[in-house]
Amino acid sequence: RSSGSLRGRPAAMEAREPLRDVRGALRAVLARLREGEPSEGREPFELPRFWDALGQTFQVTSQEATKLSLAFSRPPLPSAENCRKLSEDVQNAILAVATVYYWLPKGQGTTLRKMVRDATTEVVEGMIQLTDTILNAPVESLSQEQLISTGGVWEACEQVSNLPRGEYNQAAVVSALAASLGVVKDAVEEMEHALVEGQDPYGDIMEDEELGFRGNRDTYWSEADRQLLSSCMGLMKASKACLKKVLAAVKAHGKADSPEHIAQLDDLADIANEISPSVDELALSMYPPVNPLAVRLNEASLMNFLPFCRTSHVCPPSEEGWVQFLTGAVDHNMNKVKNFTQGQL
Repeated sequence: RSSGSLRGRPAAMEAREPLRDVRGALRAVLARLREGEPSEGREPFELPRFWDALGQTFQVTSQEATKLSLAFSRPPLPSAENCRKLSEDVQNAILAVATVYYWLPKGQGTTLRKMVRDATTEVVEGMIQLTDTILNAPVESLSQEQLISTGGVWEACEQVSNLPRGEYNQAAVVSALAASLGVVKDAVEEMEHALVEGQDPYGDIMEDEELGFRGNRDTYWSEADRQLLSSCMGLMKASKACLKKVLAAVKAHGKADSPEHIAQLDDLADIANEISPSVDELALSMYPPVNPLAVRLNEASLMNFLPFCRTSHVCPPSEEGWVQFLTGAVDHNMNKVKNFTQGQL
């Protein structure tokens, strides 16, 4: 019996050979998605048709992942012929997903395109992971990894329903701004919590004596640190207020009816994407020992955002009041930070 099972193993490996080929093809699709740009497209572009097609291709991919996983979940394993058919169906499903992504012209806006491309690459990565898992698994059994990989493809395919589908690029920019605002809100709350008077910011992680003595100056804020920190908090709160106001302005006034308006919306999303990591870094540089250079480097992104908002179509005269107010608040706190850090740089 043992020699029979040994003879069966190369046959099983051979049956899975088409999967190796399909894995190579999927990797090529992924590489092209990561670096390639969609074409401008010759036909008139229709957004509802695009969303329908994208949803359908994601659904088909999810079904193909299920079929492939079931075929390799228990003996008898599929014949070489069946494996070839399964592999072809998987490859065709993924090529259809990529093709529909390439329908989306540049003129629809880079923010929307980036979100659709991220969702598409996630589906392709999930399918590569699943084929990898099947190729590396023991022939006889359904592994935990295979279950996880199959679920990963389903999850990636379901993301299509979360993509912002409002008016062209506007909905995508609203989604990007909301994500940045969420990051900044979390950073502000965390810092406010740490700054509670008398609280040791490392109280929860410095219990172990091996990590450092409780008297170590580097684990506490000095009085001078606290003065600097109140200006840093002012900047973080201004970032939060600014993102909140711009998000509301894009919802109220954002238009995607011309290349210029679409480009302005994209620029707002790009600058907002720089603000959230800067605020995160600013928060990190505020922990003792405070790093004045890092504080100065990470406060600058707001300076680009507010002037840009003022010249964008999302800020008609009715919005100018808050732009002026926040510009003043940022200048005031920036000057205080400069004065506090001047001698320390």
